[in-house]
Amino acid sequence: MPEFLVIGAVVAAFAVAGVLSYFFTPPVKRFAHKVGAIDVPKDNRRMHKEPIPRLGGLAIFGGFLASILIFGELDRTMLCVLLGASMIVALGIFDDVLALGAKLKFVVQIIAAAIPVCVGDLQIKLFTNLNPFSEEPFFHLGILAIPVTIIWIVGITNAVNLIDGLDGLAVGVSSIAAITMLAVALLTGNMAIAVTMAALAGACIGFMPYNLNPAKIFMGDTGSTFLGYMLATVSIMGLFKFYAVISFAVPFLILGLPIFDTANAIIRRVAAGRSPMSPDRGHVHHKLIDMGFNQKQAVAILYAISATLGLTAVVLTSSGEVKAIFLLLAVLVAILVGACVIYGTEHWAKHPAQSEDTPHGGEEADTPAQAATKDAVQEEDEHEQD
Repeated sequence: MPEFLVIGAVVAAFAVAGVLSYFFTPPVKRFAHKVGAIDVPKDNRRMHKEPIPRLGGLAIFGGFLASILIFGELDRTMLCVLLGASMIVALGIFDDVLALGAKLKFVVQIIAAAIPVCVGDLQIKLFTNLNPFSEEPFFHLGILAIPVTIIWIVGITNAVNLIDGLDGLAVGVSSIAAITMLAVALLTGNMAIAVTMAALAGACIGFMPYNLNPAKIFMGDTGSTFLGYMLATVSIMGLFKFYAVISFAVPFLILGLPIFDTANAIIRRVAAGRSPMSPDRGHVHHKLIDMGFNQKQAVAILYAISATLGLTAVVLTSSGEVKAIFLLLAVLVAILVGACVIYGTEHWAKHPAQSEDTPHGGEEADTPAQAATKDAVQEEDEHEQD
């Protein structure tokens, strides 16, 4: 197909999805009010103060689906992906209205992931072999390809859902990831993936005016799980399969922020003796808010991190293997240094250095006002525990 037709199809898919998503959102908002899909702030994890309708993901899904049906290549694999995505959206609608249990949602997500894996042959079958003493360029998963792929899809589906904690955060990070995958698809000559990601990015951006702070509507689990599912499945179609030279790195970089936040949440909760599925207020966006950033600033910081990781993935795609490995190491070092600075700054803010005049007991004596404040906080904490 001529290059100008490829670019034209990509632009058209993006524009149609964006326009439809934008115009679908107001009626979806009215529908959310009618069915009672309202997010009421009940705990300190939520950043909003007033009830806000959910189900905005339905507008994203509608814009994407219409665009992909017009411009996409509907082969067997893509049809299986769309069927699984429809199950995820249906599950999200019921969850946004009825607040379903975690176990039921997990089972349905596994089934939705298994459809393209088992029926559409969408599998992660090999990774780059990093063993320098092996003559094999790739490590083949064999029979493990099916469970590994299902775990990847379900994991990313929930990872995007977990970062949906600030106005515009999840939809913006998903937009950046989709645009990055679009760029990689164009660089590798994968027309089908390019159109799919253009439609997904357009649907996200069309919804963003309603979701940026102060949000008028949330996309809810309907949107966040749908976006996670699509990014997970398309990353297998367009990255693990078609760019196998560094197949382990590109998708992990593009989805680096939700992967890091989810892994951190699981480790944090298990270390505290709680269920990995239990909610808390320890996500990256919560940390930024606790450090003093407002919602817009925190979202902008996380956008910048996602964009940096996405740009790195694009550079990796267009570079040689040696440059890719060195660049990846540099990015990992930068991320580790940045994390140390952030957590170090937070620790310093909470525990400033003690002066030389501090009594040898290790703490300064509280003034009467400080003691009264601590007593009030302690009483409030005990009341919350009761």
